[in-house]
Order: sequence, then C-alpha cells, then structure tokens
Amino acid sequence: MGQPTLFISDLHLDERSPRLTQGFLDFLERHKGACERLFILGDLFEAWIGDDDDNELSRTVAAALANFAESGAAVALMHGNRDFLLGEDFAARCNARLMQDSEIVESAGERFLLMHGDSLCTDDTDYQAFRAQVRQPAWQAQFLSQSLEARQAFAAQARAQSQSATAGKAQEIMDVNQAAVSECFERFEVTRLIHGHTHRPAIHALTTAGTQDSCERIVLGDWGDTAVFGKLTEGNFELCKITL
Repeated sequence: MGQPTLFISDLHLDERSPRLTQGFLDFLERHKGACERLFILGDLFEAWIGDDDDNELSRTVAAALANFAESGAAVALMHGNRDFLLGEDFAARCNARLMQDSEIVESAGERFLLMHGDSLCTDDTDYQAFRAQVRQPAWQAQFLSQSLEARQAFAAQARAQSQSATAGKAQEIMDVNQAAVSECFERFEVTRLIHGHTHRPAIHALTTAGTQDSCERIVLGDWGDTAVFGKLTEGNFELCKITL
C-alpha cells in the first residue's frame, strides 16, 4: 500500500498560541517520511500581512515544512480567509507550492475537489463582499505597500471586527450554501469535495440537483485541543482525530 495523502486546514497559528504551534510541529514530525502529499487548505495562520513580515513564527513554520518536504512529501498551500496574502516567497521558503482556489487531486482513479470553503458560504453576503475586495490585485498591492506597523494594526482591527460580526450572525448563515455546493460538483465534474473553513468536521452524503449523482462533502476541522485531518490512501478517505 502506498503512502497516504494528508489534508489539514484552519490551524490559525498565532504567536500568542505556542502550544498550537508545537502541536503542528509534532504532527509534521509524526508523519515525516510516511506521507506522499500534504495539502494545507487555508488558514494555516490566524493572520498574514505579507511575506516580508519575517517573524519567529513564520520562520519556524517555514523551516518545519521545508524539512517535511525534504523527507519526500509534496507540500501545497491554499489561501484561506485569514492568510489570503501568503505569497510565492513564503511558499518557496517552505519548499511548497501555492495552490489555486480550487484544485482537483486524484487517488486510485478517484477525483477530489479541494477548496478552502469560504466561497461556498454565499448566504454571508457581508463576508462575500469583503472577500471580493481583498482578493483584488490592486487592493493587495496597495495594502502591501504600507508599513508593517500599519498592516499589523489593520489585521488586529479586522480580527476584532470579524469576531464581533461572527458573534452576531446565525450559524446557518456562516455555513455552506447547498446550491453553491451542488454547482461546484457539477462544474468540476466530481463527486467528492474536501474543504475547511466552517470548523464543522464531518462527511456529508448528498445528491446533486443537476445529475442526481451520489456525492460526499468532506469537512476538515479546526485545530485547538484536538485536530481533525483527512487521510487519503489509494482512493479511500478517512477523517482522523488527534489530541494536541
């Protein structure tokens, strides 16, 4: 049996949470040399204000991922809603590649669509408007031209506003929209989707409206006291849970 492909998301690593960072480092050490591919499907970091912010956390994570890749695993990084400014410089330091917002990975003839998942939460119109703005190259160039101090202040303010807005929203608004999910299955011609973002790990069986195909929507978990990650081996997928 070949080595597995692993999927993680929503670690939200932050300098204020060293225990969580150590949990991630332990995870990499545990799977080093025993993993074919590692996909990080967004929000590796709680916030990212640019590749030029060369702090201790970014150096530690980059070194650990580069070491993991040197053990034989292909590492791929996807943008999340918190670290959408991750760039090619940081990816190179990790010996990783930056992913597109949607990609397909194959295993034993099975096709899996990979996403962060925030674009599927279309009922949250305020967030979708914000997402459209900050993903524009002109907005990003203007933001990255500011000083590190100004960007750090913006990130802190944005985090506080996000927490306040989230507290006032119904849970169903922040979950995926089923029509958006069905549209993805049909557009990409897949029957299995893996994403994060919602922090609600589960495997959902559903049927698409357009094709009546039986599909699976696989949701990865966020990291805290425990971590839920995906493991794919020769077409067989399982959600795994560990204590950090």
